Amino acid sequence: MPRHHRPLLTALLILAASILTPAQSPSTPPRTGIAAIESYKGTWKFTSTTLDTAHSKSAKDEKTIRNDCWRSADYYACHQFVDGISQALIVYTYHQDRDLYTTYIVPQDGSAASSGTLQIHGDTWIFPWQVTDNGTTTYYRVVNVFKSATSISFRSEFSTDKVTWTASAMGSEVRVSAE
Repeated sequence: MPRHHRPLLTALLILAASILTPAQSPSTPPRTGIAAIESYKGTWKFTSTTLDTAHSKSAKDEKTIRNDCWRSADYYACHQFVDGISQALIVYTYHQDRDLYTTYIVPQDGSAASSGTLQIHGDTWIFPWQVTDNGTTTYYRVVNVFKSATSISFRSEFSTDKVTWTASAMGSEVRVSAE
């Protein structure tokens, strides 16, 4: 991955891995729309292993992520801290007609904001994006699979055809506090 895309990949990986909604039990109706994001609040322990691939270098990482979140009408916003340091304001909107979420990431350092999408299918949340460099498009995604109300497993993947995906990172996240 080109060097100028790495900060975006890192932000998206941390963002995607830190978004946790409790797995729905059979007796709990699934949350829909912007309400699905409401369990984003809290503090999470993030552990990941990055694999050595064409788009990543081997590494291990542990972070504490704290999300101070609030809802205003049809917007949901979270001020995200990584290891106690402010990183970004993340704003979510929901497009009911497309059953799709849009994320807007506003970096704390004043650099340009970015946006992306989020697809939720039951206990699986997918953050897809693509990068075109010298006429070649590479597709990326972070896939979260919720294992319980307080833990998920995740993986970051890339593909050149959106059919065959290669893992570039994997890990887990555990909720340690709801506030």
